[in-house]
Amino acid sequence: MKVFVTGGAGYIGSVLVPQLLLKGHNVTVLDNFMFRQNSLLDCCYYENLKIVNGDVRNLDLVKELSKDADYIIPLACYTGAPITNKDPMAATEITRDAIKNMLKFLKPEQRIIYPNTNSGYGVGEEGIFCTEESPLRPVSLYGTLKVETEKAILERGNAVVFRLATVFGASPKMRLDLLVNDFVYRAYNDGFVVLFEANFKRNYVHVRDVVDAFLFAMDNFDRMNGEVYNLGLDEANLSKMELCQLIKKHIPKFYITEAAIGEDVDKRNYIVSNEKLIKAGFKAKRTIDEGIRELINAYNVLHKSEYYNA
Repeated sequence: MKVFVTGGAGYIGSVLVPQLLLKGHNVTVLDNFMFRQNSLLDCCYYENLKIVNGDVRNLDLVKELSKDADYIIPLACYTGAPITNKDPMAATEITRDAIKNMLKFLKPEQRIIYPNTNSGYGVGEEGIFCTEESPLRPVSLYGTLKVETEKAILERGNAVVFRLATVFGASPKMRLDLLVNDFVYRAYNDGFVVLFEANFKRNYVHVRDVVDAFLFAMDNFDRMNGEVYNLGLDEANLSKMELCQLIKKHIPKFYITEAAIGEDVDKRNYIVSNEKLIKAGFKAKRTIDEGIRELINAYNVLHKSEYYNA
């Protein structure tokens, strides 16, 4: 298969692209390398890989690169509330508008696998799991842009949409601003964290489970077509405090305190059901504990300032 991946040198793409190549797919990556990352260097050997340094807002370029693709996986995005709030115009152009414009010239038979975020659920109801039928009430510009893009993709059709939980784990293009990655870094390097709104809950998923889910969707596209799936760990609907307590089991010196005032820029608070995707045949399997152990290893070799999406 021919696969076109935008943002393919990013956090998820840097794990996805090698797996696509190993499976024999022909992969074209479009990325602007805005973080000066070199995460795909070890893939350059593959003859079935083409890397283009460019911008998804260049519609002529996107049209040319995507014209023969069997699958389009649009990962290019200003991912997260902080970076979106920092430059809302660019975030809107890249996260939503570039994809909506691409939809206008894709051929009907071309298939899309789209990673939305489950942050679109916003603030849930206590004790009630968010399912794919739950109302979407994003509380950030980032969540709003992703929800609007999902709607456009589903209206176009021939697509599978995943609503991703908060992703964690090591990647060649690492991110330290993701909650698990951030808290483990603080525990390992600083020895303490100050929590705002420590009772707020969210769901989590390992980056390699995200990649495996994309590959599963490619293998099972016909029966998954047109559907939306929550993608996360059912056993990992955790509050910030519960997450920190898990980390403390691995790093006993970790000191956790709550702030009496202040708030998180990302206000989402909900629990999520992943039952629909499990019934479809895919279950995320990499646990928070496994991710913490992995991240402790990773933080022996990383430099903090290079790996924040902000």
